Amino acid sequence: MTKGSHERHMRTAQTKHRSKRGLAAFGALLLTSSQALAAGIGQPEPWQMTRQVPVTENARDILQFESWVHWLSLAICVFVLGLILWCIYRFSEKRNPTPSKTTHNTLIEVAWTIVPVLILVAVAIPSFRLLRVQLSDPKSDVMIKVTGHAWYWSYEYPADQGGGFSFDANIDEDKQPRLLQADNEMVVPVNKIVKIQVTAADVMHSWAMPSFGFKIDAVPGRLNQFWFKADREGTYHGQCSELCGQRHAYMPIVVRVVNDEAYAAWLGEAKTKYARIDDGSKFADAR
Repeated sequence: MTKGSHERHMRTAQTKHRSKRGLAAFGALLLTSSQALAAGIGQPEPWQMTRQVPVTENARDILQFESWVHWLSLAICVFVLGLILWCIYRFSEKRNPTPSKTTHNTLIEVAWTIVPVLILVAVAIPSFRLLRVQLSDPKSDVMIKVTGHAWYWSYEYPADQGGGFSFDANIDEDKQPRLLQADNEMVVPVNKIVKIQVTAADVMHSWAMPSFGFKIDAVPGRLNQFWFKADREGTYHGQCSELCGQRHAYMPIVVRVVNDEAYAAWLGEAKTKYARIDDGSKFADAR
């Protein structure tokens, strides 16, 4: 092999090696990106582009509805863009030196009135179905009262359901994930209907838990209510989503979903750990 041939062979080998390393790096990047996009179980992840992993039926329905609306929006955008490009080509000055003087087309006017109405109806039907589920009032297995303060949350468990205590949940800035950890967690059992009654002691707050698919305002002097049924154990994080003042960003919400045995054990420990309340009279008769 001549010296020139040997050099060409070496350059070719180096090029192939760099290509393989580039492909490997690109594959690793795709894998990392896909993992980041698919992450978000109970908390947001860096570079996450979609919702957190849903753990309630309502959250899954919201995610499915949102995905369907996104594809519908994309189809409409592509259609309109294609129509605009076709009109630019078909009715350009070069192809139509003498423009048409047509001012009305009954068929087109009827179509562009009826088609948007049909699209809105198609979007409204699943949307109203979601609202109906969210506003339904099933019998609860667990009732918890949540009160928003400036700037922390308090939780009350009724005595007639094994509770009889209340506690405050303040931010714990030393724990990770940052700004999402509290010193005390709200604990609920898995696969049980949990009903939340939400109010505020001072200004408006909002109790939001993305993995559950719920957000509800906490309004002073008003008791709002919603329910969820988490079907996966774990710790889930949320935040106050109402601009409530200087430390609005320091009102994390932490919900730990456990099995029935662990929940019963936690209730026993919590009775001695937290201050008691006399009875469940602070709860509205909504069970």
